[in-house]
Amino acid sequence: MIFTVLFTIGAFAQQTNRNRLTKIESDSVAIGYSKTTNIVFPYAIKSVDRGSQDILVQKAKGLENILQIKAAQRGFIQTNLTVVTADGKLYSFVLNYNEQSPQLNLSVNKIELERQEIYFSEESGNKEEIQEYSKLAFYEKNKIRGGKENRHEIKFQLNGIFIQNDIMYFRLIVENSSKIKYDIDQLRFFIRDSKRVKRTATQEIEIKPTYILNDVAAIEGESENTFVFALSKFTIPEDKYLAIQLMEKNGGRHMELDVKNKKIEKVIVLPTL
Repeated sequence: MIFTVLFTIGAFAQQTNRNRLTKIESDSVAIGYSKTTNIVFPYAIKSVDRGSQDILVQKAKGLENILQIKAAQRGFIQTNLTVVTADGKLYSFVLNYNEQSPQLNLSVNKIELERQEIYFSEESGNKEEIQEYSKLAFYEKNKIRGGKENRHEIKFQLNGIFIQNDIMYFRLIVENSSKIKYDIDQLRFFIRDSKRVKRTATQEIEIKPTYILNDVAAIEGESENTFVFALSKFTIPEDKYLAIQLMEKNGGRHMELDVKNKKIEKVIVLPTL
């Protein structure tokens, strides 16, 4: 009888020592298609996971703790967004479409926006040196085959990948054969999963350029522009690919290039300055 009581107490103690899940409440955020929502975090953003590709997210240019969000699709179905910051905290948001009254400027943990500290990103390498190598990449005659998309009278092409001093230089050409000006909303680089199970979250990591040569806001009708993007060197695992995304502002002529690691490995070394 005493043994039975002790066994029962021991079993109860084991149960009470088990881990218990604590629910993390999600904040609801209303976003729109034609306006950008800004969320300020107390620490630098380390990871972003969006539940749907109907949402566009990016860190504010040159800043590490401001996330910008907008809808890529009008009237999207409710989805979620998960953000992890440098202090190890996880933030969860439920995103709803509201074109009339989107929430424009938010700050987590009820920190007043005007008092929130802003974290600037660190630049890789010497800025002047990167600018000079970007010019070399621009004029380099060597090209790579493939890596282009041609739709809506817009041709988006990757025709050069170069490297020098741990910085990679991507040469991109946007050619507008139409008579309608192409206003650029964003041109961004992501590393994404090659295979995605249906209804699972999209895993992606954005690679931010340290410098952009010929960074124009629009491509006039019947004209073209050659960009050179300087990025910190990287390689891509076999189960992932590099997505280069070109989005038109207030338009639907969106383009994307998918680049495998085997093309990245064909990188051309630029001559030393």
